[in-house]
Amino acid sequence: MMNIFQSAIASWLIFTLGIINLVSILLILLSCRCIPGWKLTSKLMKYGVYKRFFRYHCYIWWVFWPSVVIHAIFAIGRFGIPS
Repeated sequence: MMNIFQSAIASWLIFTLGIINLVSILLILLSCRCIPGWKLTSKLMKYGVYKRFFRYHCYIWWVFWPSVVIHAIFAIGRFGIPS
């Protein structure tokens, strides 16, 4: 039986989840009002488009964390734990 972590699908999954991780963390940072000293989001709150986008902040976390966990499992399974 072929090891799932060494398959081409695993490589594709690691790459795809890495991209999803980057995009989702960027979206989280852009929709977060909790970063001290970052006045960007407070300035954007006056725009309706941003308010509609901000409503999805909590849901983006539900994409981010499973993506990170699955990405880590497959990356460690394929490449091992770095020493």
